[in-house]
Amino acid sequence: MFVSTFAFALANVFVKQVSHIPAMEVVFFRCSIGLAFCYYGLRRAAADPVGTNRRELLLRGLFGTSALFLFFITLQNIPLASAMTIQYLSPIFTSIIAIFVLSEAVKATQWLFYAMAFGGVLLIHQFDTRVSLPFLLMGIASAFFSGVAYNLVRTLRGREHPLTVVFHFQLIGMIAGLVGCFFAWTTPVGWDCFFLLLIGIFSQVGQVFLTNALQKERASSVSIINYSGLVYALLIGWIVFGETQSAVTAAGMALVVAGVVLSIIYNNRRPRTSQVEAT
Repeated sequence: MFVSTFAFALANVFVKQVSHIPAMEVVFFRCSIGLAFCYYGLRRAAADPVGTNRRELLLRGLFGTSALFLFFITLQNIPLASAMTIQYLSPIFTSIIAIFVLSEAVKATQWLFYAMAFGGVLLIHQFDTRVSLPFLLMGIASAFFSGVAYNLVRTLRGREHPLTVVFHFQLIGMIAGLVGCFFAWTTPVGWDCFFLLLIGIFSQVGQVFLTNALQKERASSVSIINYSGLVYALLIGWIVFGETQSAVTAAGMALVVAGVVLSIIYNNRRPRTSQVEAT
């Protein structure tokens, strides 16, 4: 899981390195490379790339692509650690949306943790002038769309091969990115092509190791380790881009991570608590 988190952090760094290239163009290259890897995996697994739940697969691809596009915009325009911290709100939206999609209850204690996380985001916006309101809202929208996409993935569990779900996301992302290229295109020059290739490769490496981690360990444990990515973002942002954080901004990031992690821990304890009470 640490390898996965580090790979995704490196992919984000290279997205920031090509900030002069439109975000939708970056989505196109990223998804095109991922689609090739995914199709190869489907062939090896002898799985159906088309799938049977077309509507859910289409919606998962659309929401996932929207989340990726908005996330890339924030990465290119605000500090790396801030963009990643705002994206960490996605598990909260996943839980809230699950109330309506999967009829899952959210306890009062969890709402307290959610408020803590959102308070951290407000601290970052209020005291970091580099995080303007439009990019803050884009980051929150990206986290929301990710939450919708994750719930759609959960509804497809056991009904579609995991690679089929990823394949549709990559395919729709590539098509949407290609359409976007007709409206905004910047020809990659010099190191740009290499950076775009690395975005696709490191994103795929991160996805492979994430999948392996989810298959071998409880999802709650894996999710907590995922927040080590903020350490990578702070260090890389400081070393590569010269991005520093004030004490208040760092406190806001800590609040976001603490709120989400506490929610994950609490949610993980609930089934065991219910079992003990029943016994």
